Amino acid sequence: MKYNWLDEYCLSKKGAEKDFQVDWNATRYMIRGKMFALQGCNKENKPIITVKLDPMYGDFLRRQYNDIVPGYYMNKTHWNSLSLDGDVPDDVVKDMLDKSYELIFNSLSKKVQKEITGSADTP
Repeated sequence: MKYNWLDEYCLSKKGAEKDFQVDWNATRYMIRGKMFALQGCNKENKPIITVKLDPMYGDFLRRQYNDIVPGYYMNKTHWNSLSLDGDVPDDVVKDMLDKSYELIFNSLSKKVQKEITGSADTP
């Protein structure tokens, strides 16, 4: 796997947790039980990570990089899968993870957001 920093990066997000979903043979990264990234394999047993993105941004990335495709086993409009053997630059992958985290964080109640950040600030 090319992006060996993924686990540490995902867990560096405020309130981020991970678990291993045995049925899916995949690691989930979540905030208060809401998933922002899923790392596993596709049907060819190739390593992937799937993240939630604004549909327009996801579509833009899919057109820019062959290694980004509609979310594997997920809603194809909102979720995008990235080949972990691919050639997408690290900064683009980090931006995808940041945006996915922000989408999920912002879907939480203001009270929960404050609990996670310890203040009224956003992530």
